Amino acid sequence: MLQVEGLRVSYGKIEAVHGVGFSVSQGESVAIIGANGAGKTSLINAVAGIKDAEGKISFNGREIIDLPAWRRTGMGLIPEGGRVFPDLPVSKNLIIGAYRRRDGNQVKQDMQAVFSLFPVLEERRRQLAGTLSGGERQMLAIGRALMGDPQLLLVDEISMGLMPKLIAEIFMTLS
Repeated sequence: MLQVEGLRVSYGKIEAVHGVGFSVSQGESVAIIGANGAGKTSLINAVAGIKDAEGKISFNGREIIDLPAWRRTGMGLIPEGGRVFPDLPVSKNLIIGAYRRRDGNQVKQDMQAVFSLFPVLEERRRQLAGTLSGGERQMLAIGRALMGDPQLLLVDEISMGLMPKLIAEIFMTLS
């Protein structure tokens, strides 16, 4: 499904990721581990198309390294720190996650599935995302990524800000 070879990510003259390679098959979970500053977020952002990189990235047999993020269809990104659109309500943040989808009935069903996974989001569906707690923003970021019905989820610090009892449930849902 995903093949990364010789990936390099730089910030000016500083190379944050140098020569990384890995693959992810359908149904497989892969973890990239390392110390703070080791380049994990840079790696995820390069695969998602948010950060320019050199090397080879193939998704479903198609070379994508030169494609902008919005053309890398089939991937969902859950960024570190639960980044959301703070001036939009929870429901609009979730709808944004489904922007490429055309089946309105399925999108509604998927929103209900997100609300089942995170009932607090349904309670706050009209509340501005910027007023949510850190854990609630992380739940919203996860829900937004799931709304895109991705084949591959790129996850950066999934458990940040979440209650320990919710972390196990999220891992089971995403695997």
